[in-house]
Amino acid sequence: MKVLKFGGTSVGSAENLAKVLAIVRGEGSEPYPVVVASAHSGVTDGLIAEARAAAAGKYSLGKLRDRHRELWARIGVDVALIEPLFDELDDLLRGLSLVRELTPRSLDLVASYGERWSCRGIAAYFAKEGLPAVAVDAYDLGLRTDSRFTAANPDPSCYPEVRRALRAIKGKVPVVTGFIAKDAHGNVTTLGRSGSDFSATILGAAIEADEVQIWTDVDGVMTADPRIVKEAKSIPVLSIAEASELAYYGAKVIHPATMLPAIERRIPVVVKDTSRPHLKGTTILAESPAGGAPVKSIAYKKGIILVTVASTRMLLQSGFMAKIFEVFARYDLSVDLVATSEVTVSVTVDTDRNLDAVAKELRAFSDVTIDRGLAQVCVVGEGIRERVGVAAQVFGALEKASIPVRLISHGGTKINISFLVDEAAVAKSVQALHTVFW
Repeated sequence: MKVLKFGGTSVGSAENLAKVLAIVRGEGSEPYPVVVASAHSGVTDGLIAEARAAAAGKYSLGKLRDRHRELWARIGVDVALIEPLFDELDDLLRGLSLVRELTPRSLDLVASYGERWSCRGIAAYFAKEGLPAVAVDAYDLGLRTDSRFTAANPDPSCYPEVRRALRAIKGKVPVVTGFIAKDAHGNVTTLGRSGSDFSATILGAAIEADEVQIWTDVDGVMTADPRIVKEAKSIPVLSIAEASELAYYGAKVIHPATMLPAIERRIPVVVKDTSRPHLKGTTILAESPAGGAPVKSIAYKKGIILVTVASTRMLLQSGFMAKIFEVFARYDLSVDLVATSEVTVSVTVDTDRNLDAVAKELRAFSDVTIDRGLAQVCVVGEGIRERVGVAAQVFGALEKASIPVRLISHGGTKINISFLVDEAAVAKSVQALHTVFW
């Protein structure tokens, strides 16, 4: 059995829903795949906006009703199917407008309506087109989480119940709400960032699926940003470690934390393009197969700030580094790259929040230089740790392109060579590296 997850864009138009129907139908008859669906594109943002407006004393469901009426009219589904849910939400928002308060718990409840609406419409559309389907709220399958509202974590002890409930649905495609669940007290919770992806891998782990497919608007993970490198290619296979690095540094890939339930049970996660289902996309595994390309992708992150702390007091002084990082920690400013010499420490941050206060404290015992307008470029691949000469290729390409490098980091991770360049040199850097490795 497979789990197929479709994001907001994939279910956001009549044209895309027809593609979704064809993809699900292409999986054949029983055992039907489990379909996990997001809210229609833009709906969750609209719900959150209305929740905040209600807490301020004013809200309107007009735009959200119109959004569903227009889309459902195009797919031939009667919006009356979800009118009771709209009435229910209207009552909830009226209550929030009276108390003028929005808690994380009530925000999760409001946000849950998007998936509940979309799954009912998708199941009805499938059935109208001759594919038997039933809409299922994930919490009715038994999906449970902790009570960390807006970013809840699943409780694996619920997996056997979820497995029994899904296997009891025979002869129909279960169209399950992504993003939402309930805690042990019966409160609706949401799974936070990339929540529907998380739902898909949780359900995949629960039923011991053969595969979890994440259908989106890109053909898997690319060797580089296609906006910069027109020749960028889809990567056939990535390890979870590679995918995590790329996600952190801005590549368009599903958030690594959402993949863990499936990866821990050795279930492949495949990222595919709804508009081009014939393409293979990218398969993410626990470990990358041996013998693959040494470099998988080039990612980058702009808006990097380099902070250099210099002091002759560093000479032979224990605790100096701890003193520096204690200042950053006290102001809740996370450090990424770190490079040291005999009398200097250079670190990068990706925000200037509290940076003036940090610099002021550091200047009490050192000289501080702050350089802005930088970008971090990352060359990622499991093969970097095994192949001789990869670093030479990286910096040889930059030398040939006459691109100066400000800071280099390689020892912190065996699958990532990172360096800083001026933001204006990002495109040239990525293009030069892509030419070398592909």
